[in-house]
Amino acid sequence: MTDLSDLPPVSWARRIAAVRPFLALSAALALWVYAVRHTDVSRLDDFGLVTALHPAFWAGLAVLTTGFWFTVRGGRRGDAWPAAYVLGLLVMERATQAVLYPTPLYAWAWKHDAVVGHLLTAGRLQGADRLGDMAVYDQWPGFFAAQAALVRLLGVEDAAMYMAWWPLASSVLLLLPLLLIYRTFTEDRRLIWTAVWLFCVADWVGQDYFSPQSVAFALHLGVLAVVLRRYARTGGHPARQGQALWTVLITVMVAAIVVSHQLTPAMLVVSLVALAFTRRHRDWTPSATAVVVFLAWCLTAALPFLSAAMPELIRAVGDIGGNVEAGYGTTPTGTGALVTSWAARLLSAAVLLLALAGAVRQRVLRHRAWPLLLLAAAPLPMFAAGSYGSEMIFRVLMFMLPGAAFFAAAALLPRVPTLATAATAATAATAGTAAATAAPPTSPPRGARLAAWAPLAVLLAGTLAFVPSYSGKDRVSYFPPREVALVRQLFDEAPDGSLVVAANRNYPLALEAYWRTDHYWFLDDDRRHVDEILRDPAGVLARDMAAVEPPARAYFLLTQGQMAHSEMNGPLDASELRRVRDAVAASPRFEPVAENDAGVLYVLKPASREGER
Repeated sequence: MTDLSDLPPVSWARRIAAVRPFLALSAALALWVYAVRHTDVSRLDDFGLVTALHPAFWAGLAVLTTGFWFTVRGGRRGDAWPAAYVLGLLVMERATQAVLYPTPLYAWAWKHDAVVGHLLTAGRLQGADRLGDMAVYDQWPGFFAAQAALVRLLGVEDAAMYMAWWPLASSVLLLLPLLLIYRTFTEDRRLIWTAVWLFCVADWVGQDYFSPQSVAFALHLGVLAVVLRRYARTGGHPARQGQALWTVLITVMVAAIVVSHQLTPAMLVVSLVALAFTRRHRDWTPSATAVVVFLAWCLTAALPFLSAAMPELIRAVGDIGGNVEAGYGTTPTGTGALVTSWAARLLSAAVLLLALAGAVRQRVLRHRAWPLLLLAAAPLPMFAAGSYGSEMIFRVLMFMLPGAAFFAAAALLPRVPTLATAATAATAATAGTAAATAAPPTSPPRGARLAAWAPLAVLLAGTLAFVPSYSGKDRVSYFPPREVALVRQLFDEAPDGSLVVAANRNYPLALEAYWRTDHYWFLDDDRRHVDEILRDPAGVLARDMAAVEPPARAYFLLTQGQMAHSEMNGPLDASELRRVRDAVAASPRFEPVAENDAGVLYVLKPASREGER
């Protein structure tokens, strides 16, 4: 029997080191819980959630980042603790809004909920003769059809019951393909998990909300993970084992992308073609599969939309300056909007510069992970394809991020081994000719410990900068319950064929029942007509609304979400919109329907419709 007294005693330092990851993670989450319980979002200013958050939130984020950094650098702890920290980061980043706000964010999310509602109501896809411009969603129905099935499966009323939590769910979906991609090129846990962390904090563009893009991006990464891991040449020869099965899997994922989103298939094709031109991945099966499936859908189901949009698409091709200017070239109004916009720009620029530094500094890694550099650069030509509704620059940044985050992480770490160098080191250690170098030392020297603080400061700054970049415009994105109730009352009582007139589309349920009602957003008109409305708001709006035939009715809706959007992005400020509202309220042509502190609702009187014709 072993005499336990002969075993060496466990030092207190070692015991503390063993529980340190748990203590830091627990403290961070406790601070987060305290912060969300003491944060008031009833009155957001131009800085959105940034100034509303309790200071404990920022302390918790700092503790979480610091604990993560020293955990991944602190020796062989496996993947459990880094994974726990990344999940904690996603909870603090993506679940905070779902906990704080009683209603889902983003007018576009509400719009997508309306599309799901249409599929549930109609039970089938419909064309432009029935839906007008909204028929484009029925030509890419994959995401919406899946959500309609999920709504029925869960037995809930609509997707709004769970879409506030969609950013967290869609972000967690990205973790598996990201890990598979990064593990293709290194076994260094420091590099893998730091890259995942940087990806999470730099992915501020907001495409994780309830949208086809959120799922399509996860599938995009899934296809890349399969191609990088299963279609790479080994020893100069392509690996054929199980290739048919992997091709079937790729085909299914590509098909799901193609039927759900317009831009992601094009980004995927560009990435796969770029990989196919490299010696290591010179297998054209994945790219040919993506091209065939993409073209098949474009030439059949999506052809009506593409035929109508083709002249505008052709005009935008090659106009790189104009396509970029449509995104970042515009300057938001208001101090808060300007500060949060620059925070996002600086965060993206910092990650890209770190990626460049990592690629230059880590020469062996650059050679081994060359496909990731290529994938980071592959989306850049899409700037020449169009502005994508002023969002192309944001989408390009998002598709560049997986590769950029990997090399940005390499810039923050000491020299890291690739799979090849790790295998060589392990062989040398087994033969007794050298010490193993595949993992960081358990007890780094004092100089190395001091050197860890500078990268930690960079990581902490980027993590904190995510909050204004991601949540700085929540004054525009958040719709309080009274605003939701006001708009819901409108659509509950509006007869079929009614017209809803609003300043812009930034309000909840903005396209509710779009298959039976029409919508007109007067700030989308040219500036001359907007100025005409400002000169005589009630008279011009009554004239614009007069064509509605009874029993349909013409409604005027103005909410705080519309005013916040116009005040922060133009073209009218709050005082000008209040002048429009007051003119409508004072006009005998309009009759009040409902009003609360979140907005007003008026209806054009039938006599006024006849008089304006």
